[in-house]
Amino acid sequence: MTETQRTWSRAESARYRAAGHWQGLTFGARLRQAGADHGARVALVDGDRRWTYADLDAEADRVAHGLRGLGVVRGDRVVVQLPNRAEFVLVWFGLQRIGAVPVHAMPGHRRREIGHLVRVSGAVACVVPDRHAGFDHRELMREVRAELGPEGSPRTVVVVGDPGPDGGFVPFDALRATPPSAPDDAQESGTGDDGGADPADVALLLLSGGTTGLPKLIPRTHDDYAYNARACAEVCALDAGTVYLAVLPIGFNFTFACPGVLGTLMAGGTVVVAPDPSPQTAFALVEREGVTLTSLTPPLVTHWVDEAAAGSWDLDSLKVVQVGGARLPEEHARVLGPALGATVQQVFGMAEGLINLTRLDDPDDLVRTTQGRPVSPDDEILVVDADGRPVPDGTPGELLTRGPYTLRGYYRAGEHDRTAFTPDGHYRTGDVVRRLPTGHLVVVGRIKDQINRGGEKIAAVEVEEQLLTHPAITAAALVGVPDEQRGERTVAFVVCDGEAPGVREVAAHLGERGLAGYKAPDEVVRVAGLPLTAVGKVDKAALARQLLRS
Repeated sequence: MTETQRTWSRAESARYRAAGHWQGLTFGARLRQAGADHGARVALVDGDRRWTYADLDAEADRVAHGLRGLGVVRGDRVVVQLPNRAEFVLVWFGLQRIGAVPVHAMPGHRRREIGHLVRVSGAVACVVPDRHAGFDHRELMREVRAELGPEGSPRTVVVVGDPGPDGGFVPFDALRATPPSAPDDAQESGTGDDGGADPADVALLLLSGGTTGLPKLIPRTHDDYAYNARACAEVCALDAGTVYLAVLPIGFNFTFACPGVLGTLMAGGTVVVAPDPSPQTAFALVEREGVTLTSLTPPLVTHWVDEAAAGSWDLDSLKVVQVGGARLPEEHARVLGPALGATVQQVFGMAEGLINLTRLDDPDDLVRTTQGRPVSPDDEILVVDADGRPVPDGTPGELLTRGPYTLRGYYRAGEHDRTAFTPDGHYRTGDVVRRLPTGHLVVVGRIKDQINRGGEKIAAVEVEEQLLTHPAITAAALVGVPDEQRGERTVAFVVCDGEAPGVREVAAHLGERGLAGYKAPDEVVRVAGLPLTAVGKVDKAALARQLLRS
């Protein structure tokens, strides 16, 4: 794991291997074994397209061979920005076969975010759709290349769909059409199941929520990320009969490995890809495919409950509905299970590692009011006050954690690591929680200036910096306020020279600046000035109180 400055100690690594948490297998090797063990069983469904485990294994070889032909080698980083399509899984495992590293980008990311990911990761390639949700990702890649220049740009862009007329992009179908190497050739070239990767190597890079601007990159190894998925799968009792519906963006850690796509495939189950999160689309797939498990964020819950009441859907196969990404209001937790005829499971975790789940046999009051407890017996939890001293159970404090699947250092971010971790390796999550005697955690809030809008993490400082580029805005503060549907909504308080811009104008301006659409404020409020604290910082608590009084 040479890409990070900090990692687990030799003693910790040995302990996690001895406990069976780390199994010493790469994801490329795991898929090869799954192809042998479950060959004819359906692994992946996307619309009318289906892949058995044997098909998925062979497809990974084809994609790997095509990528090698483009010069992608072990250790190369590749930004993957694909919506919910089977191609995300095919590309992901194709990269694992080479020992290359997928960088999970979100479909809503735009020039600023994608350019940042390419710069920080040093990506040699990007994989994008032609268009998604009315947006042309080919034009996005042209903008990124123009901004980064020939030295900093990815040398290859692979497009799923129509690559366009200019010939500068590689069509994904052409990549797949290349026949795989013969087994002997693969062994001689050092590719085999995983391109010679080591289980301790970085297998993928996830994105942090970010509190100081653009996201940090989170290195996850084959060993630790496989345990992440497997531990969650064990808590959720996944097996070969599991049918998981990927409703949320497939590149999210929640969707991909909690237990999600990876946990389902490691259990021999079936992954069904939903092209959008609407309850109509999802319920039709539940009926058709016999879905047993899916994952939602709180803003989707009321829509699903309403559709279940209004429609005549057969949801009998659905056993468990996970809800995470933001705290689920208790009243929504109370109605969701009966509405869908399923067990509700609250999920609280982070791409950096620690995952908490309520258990399937937890009492209703714990399911409704807590965000679960750690999935691993070796997850270490501290709840501390502002001075770093542990607080008693029931008292709010900052959550610190370390363990067999929680990172010890961000990717190429040594300066940030000095404040993000304690000297003994605990990760400072920035989450304020209360721990119950049962070990369950109740999320109280955040100590960092980050807004959680329906599971989308928004760094206030990034949006504020871009608001100040609007010609009419002279000062700005972005504040999160409680919202029943989203958990939090964003309000921009602005001081203006002249007429204040409205929500649409601000959204258009931020879009032109290259920000993802979800970062645009839900409301814009003009103020004469921004209140300050005693130490001269903007008093966002006072702004929030002002809004709630109005």
